[in-house]
Amino acid sequence: MSTNGRKKAKLVAPRRSSAAPAKTGSRRNATAGKRRKGGNFITRFFGWIVLGLWRMVWWLTWRAAGLVFLALAISTGYFYLQLPAPEAQVDGRVRGSVTMLDRDGNVFAWRGEQFGGMIRASTVSPYLKNAVVATEDKRFYRHFGISPRGIASAIRINLAEGRGPLSGHGGSTITQQVAKILCLGRNYDPDSGISERDFEADCRQTSIARKLKEVPYSLAMELKYTKDEILMIYLNRVFLGAGAQGFEAASQRYFGKSSSAVSPAEAAMLAGLLVAPSYYAPTRDLERSQNRAAVIIGLMREQGYLSKAEAESALATPAELSEAAEAVAGGYYADWVMETGPSFLTRNTTEDVLIRTTFDARIQKAAEDALAQVFETQVREGSKAQAAIIVMSADGAVRAMVGGRRSKVAGQFNRATQALRQTGSSFKPFVYAAALDLGYRFDSLVEDAPLTLDVPGSGPWSPKNYTGDYLGTITLTEALAKSINTAAVRISEDVGREAVRTVARDFGIHSELDIGPALALGTSEATLLEMTGAYAGILNGGTSVRPYGLLELSLQGDNAPLMGKSGGLGERVISTRAARQLTYMMNQVTEYGSGRRAKLPDRPAAAKTGTTQGARDAWFIGFTADYVTGVWMGYDDNSKLSGVTGGGLPAEIWRETMLRVNDGVPPRPLPMIDPAEEGPPPPGTPGAAAPNPPPQMDPAQSILDEVLGAIFGRRQ
Repeated sequence: MSTNGRKKAKLVAPRRSSAAPAKTGSRRNATAGKRRKGGNFITRFFGWIVLGLWRMVWWLTWRAAGLVFLALAISTGYFYLQLPAPEAQVDGRVRGSVTMLDRDGNVFAWRGEQFGGMIRASTVSPYLKNAVVATEDKRFYRHFGISPRGIASAIRINLAEGRGPLSGHGGSTITQQVAKILCLGRNYDPDSGISERDFEADCRQTSIARKLKEVPYSLAMELKYTKDEILMIYLNRVFLGAGAQGFEAASQRYFGKSSSAVSPAEAAMLAGLLVAPSYYAPTRDLERSQNRAAVIIGLMREQGYLSKAEAESALATPAELSEAAEAVAGGYYADWVMETGPSFLTRNTTEDVLIRTTFDARIQKAAEDALAQVFETQVREGSKAQAAIIVMSADGAVRAMVGGRRSKVAGQFNRATQALRQTGSSFKPFVYAAALDLGYRFDSLVEDAPLTLDVPGSGPWSPKNYTGDYLGTITLTEALAKSINTAAVRISEDVGREAVRTVARDFGIHSELDIGPALALGTSEATLLEMTGAYAGILNGGTSVRPYGLLELSLQGDNAPLMGKSGGLGERVISTRAARQLTYMMNQVTEYGSGRRAKLPDRPAAAKTGTTQGARDAWFIGFTADYVTGVWMGYDDNSKLSGVTGGGLPAEIWRETMLRVNDGVPPRPLPMIDPAEEGPPPPGTPGAAAPNPPPQMDPAQSILDEVLGAIFGRRQ
């Protein structure tokens, strides 16, 4: 078949397409395609960047986490290998403790770091164990040593309260607290050059670095020790105030019983100490400690450790202190015993020491109550005047000691043993003791008249009587009873000052004594302990005593004592007859003399008052047949006392003390002479009255003799 001369076109099938493009939009579609292609590139580019960064962060994170985990594992393993057996961790004290017993064998004071012996979580009262867990770490038996939730919560609370993130609440578990107590395995080295207090302060430091170190140590303990072993270390090592290390020591200290026997209320009080041992110590403020315990009881009830009935009972009958802890008596006394004992067994002991003493809690309370009663009723409010009291037996056994108006103290300035003060007229018994021992009698005569002595290097010196009056010729008994200064100086000059100094030193006055004639008037200084001990020598017949409080010292657990009594009777100073005469003369001080305000209603007493120049010190020291008591009163800054003499407030304090001390004690006579049974003095007795009336003298001669006697101190 022919065509029009054209070549026939080849048949081709059309290209498949989901939609045939319209001719009119072909160029527009091509442009849109190009635009879509460009947008995908930008998205993919930024996606690549984000993905790359994420992969880098992830790579760094898991590798850093791996390094941290590796470091944590290594440090935990290191601490794990270093940890000793748990029993070796319960007592980390560098120094030991001293427990003091009174004369009846009852504990009355503790010193040093008290440790009651190892206790276990299984042996303490379950109430105590549960109280500690409820208070400090309620998830203790469920966590692995650290509590991220607790730390985060503590940081939130600290920031909300305006503190730093690690200041205040720590969020530490019991395990972490043990790590801190153990100072991450470091032990104190006394040769390190830092004090133990500074070392402990460094161990308690709260910082991010320290918190990070606690983590591996805590994990190591969790791996090596059981939960109860960790709790055991905590119960034994935690400080609970008043020198008590561990709950056993604290239980004994506050309640006088073992930690295995405490009640729910007592357990709550002990657990309440953990937050602030000194602040919540029941010996400091019992009511505050009881209020804190009530909070702990509430926590124990909420966590199911106490039934409703048990909680209500504990709240209704809060814990009370033991009798010894409540008294908090003998702080000054205990400090004195610590000073008098050997330092390596008292102040610097590394052992646990037991000291049996002469302390009498009843007498101590009597002295403290007497002092408080006089100051409350007879001293103006706000007065800063101080006072001290010592009560001892005739052999020097100190029964009570008050070193100041604040009685419940430890480590404070002790005015009874440390204050050196002028003794005033309380020194005069030593003048008369020297005279009596050299032959004078209680009824020997002495002149009370104006007297002037020439003191080399100082010039003329004229002693004056307190009243400004002169009595003429009087007996030694009247001179002492009325505290006549001129008579005491005349006697001292007659027997010799060196004889007076010798008697005073031999009776126990170890302080430096004056060498001038004013020695007789008590211008030398001494402590109240020295003076009271010296008067005890007069009571026991002229034999000196060394005041003592330590009866027996031993290590806890040992039966054999390391040392025995630290004082007692010494050498004879004056004859028994001289001592009996002097006791009678001092008895007249309380009968009609300067100390009559101290006279006791049911028994005889012998005493002497003392007031120093300028009335800066006032003394009253005296004794009954059973006890010697010394009282000092003055200001710490040596200010002048206003209207106070030895025969005033000190005599009142002495009387109030002795009334209480002798309550229930049968009265006994003093070891003194009976003047009615004494015959006339033998011829030649110093100061004796003439056996016959003196011959009549010319009046002019008599006047001349009086003038000469006044000038030269000649006895008539």
